[in-house]
Amino acid sequence: MTVEERELYDSPNGDRWSLVREARSGRVFVRHEPNLASGGETTMVEVADFLRRGAGPEQQELLRLIGTLVEER
Repeated sequence: MTVEERELYDSPNGDRWSLVREARSGRVFVRHEPNLASGGETTMVEVADFLRRGAGPEQQELLRLIGTLVEER
């Protein structure tokens, strides 16, 4: 599977979140890579589900990125 990826947020505890787009289908997900102490199991979450989970810094960064799509040029 070919994907395009952009890092969203890298937390102080080592968790990482990235915005991922599957090249073939065009579907977009958020990939969460937890630190090893949290189990280290990478998950892929639909964008809407990710945003519903709360208002943490990782969600705020995604909303900021989305906001750049409508900024005046």
